[in-house]
Amino acid sequence: MLAKLNQTAAPLGAAALERATHAVLVLPFARKLDGLRDVPALDRLRAALKRRDMKAEDLAKTPVTVNLAGGGLCSFVMLDGGKSMFDRQSLLRRAMAPLMEEQPRELVLALFGSAEARRENAREALYVAWLNGARLPTRRKKPAPRPLARIHLYGARDAAGFAEIAAVAEANTLARALTATPPNELTPTAYRQRLRQIARASRWQCEEYDMRRLRRLGAGAFVAVAQGSVPEDAAIVHLSWRPKKPQGRLALVGKGICFDTGGHNLKPAKYMAGMHEDMNGSAVALGLMQALIERNMPLAIDAWLPIAQNHLSPEAYKQNDIVTALDGTTIEVVHTDAEGRMVLADTLTLASRGKDKKSARPDLVIDFATLTGSMGYALGSRYSGVFATSSELARLAVAAGEASGERVCVFPLDADYEAGLESKVADIKQCTLDGEADHILAARFLKRFTDDLAWVHMDLSASNCSGGLGAVGTDLTGFGVAWGVEFVEQWLAAHAASPAPRKRR
Repeated sequence: MLAKLNQTAAPLGAAALERATHAVLVLPFARKLDGLRDVPALDRLRAALKRRDMKAEDLAKTPVTVNLAGGGLCSFVMLDGGKSMFDRQSLLRRAMAPLMEEQPRELVLALFGSAEARRENAREALYVAWLNGARLPTRRKKPAPRPLARIHLYGARDAAGFAEIAAVAEANTLARALTATPPNELTPTAYRQRLRQIARASRWQCEEYDMRRLRRLGAGAFVAVAQGSVPEDAAIVHLSWRPKKPQGRLALVGKGICFDTGGHNLKPAKYMAGMHEDMNGSAVALGLMQALIERNMPLAIDAWLPIAQNHLSPEAYKQNDIVTALDGTTIEVVHTDAEGRMVLADTLTLASRGKDKKSARPDLVIDFATLTGSMGYALGSRYSGVFATSSELARLAVAAGEASGERVCVFPLDADYEAGLESKVADIKQCTLDGEADHILAARFLKRFTDDLAWVHMDLSASNCSGGLGAVGTDLTGFGVAWGVEFVEQWLAAHAASPAPRKRR
């Protein structure tokens, strides 16, 4: 649950500030403090700036935290409209960090400047406060983590706008909380049960393709990965939601490997640690679906989540196995730790077909996956990589990254890369052993199963960033949720203006 919000357009007064235990004052950009006479505790801010040999405008780079006369803690920060969304979110997170370390129950958030600036800055500040006021799952008894319970907002009112921001923050928190859950608790059985609960509470449709059904359908790529686990509780979960008058159809796909040992190509301990986070793509897809629906997006939305584990056992799939995917493609298994692209292959086939032969296919497919180590080598953990089937989708992906503060880099998807996946014994290789450009080869492999639909693939190299990233202060970032909301909104606007012709079945 996010902190409750009390909002008032009235400015924060000196008396109210002195009663606060934790406060953040968001100032408009200014080179001097003389024009900010309505800001309380300016004398303490001036003293702190003088002590640190800082100028007023330096608050747009480095927040300053001071002690109030009543014993409270107050951070001052300036937001420069000329800076990127990522920079502004990062600055707000740094301003709130010393306050959030004390796990306050209440936070005073005050905005200053013009009415328009206060409203826009409030949205950004609230988003950062909601994200960092939430607590991720932990089993520590002492000290017990305390979530932020209430935010008192001064200087801005925007019920509808703030509700939209809250929807994204809540969805990001859901994605991070699921990803943080230990693997002995978030097994495929438990995950599927949680998804059923969410669907029931949200009034979504929920359908599960269990192993028996997938074998009958011929989903050999998914089954190959899941067959090594006991109990045999893997499944592809299909969540769907239909508004009254949809303006388009969106399919979301998210890799949901609850734990990845690497299979027969067993990971060393250093690289197996944290592999309960390999289901992050499914959590992001789930969170994005929730946020889009909460924001009343006029889209028919389907989420297809392959939930499984990649274990080592006598039944586990092996190098040199040849398996047949759901669409009939034969795949030569080269490395059992490249399981993500296997489960996604059959899931993308289902997503591209629609629910059944009578259903219209999606206008756009987006998949999220912690897929390749090579993307991490290429970008580190501060960007995620995206692939798109058109230059327009690629442009929208970058623009959405800039607008959301979740930055992405577009990688090539040219057909000649696929020469590296040519097999002498099957239709396609799963991967190569040399590892060169594996993130691109993985994308080319996945594209084969999208049936030439408009498609965007995000390789989540920024799913975990030590010390936090952008608006988020935890190592787990929930990267992709805010980006996805912005991307889908921009895509829908462009799609409504000039709908693409539908490909006939």
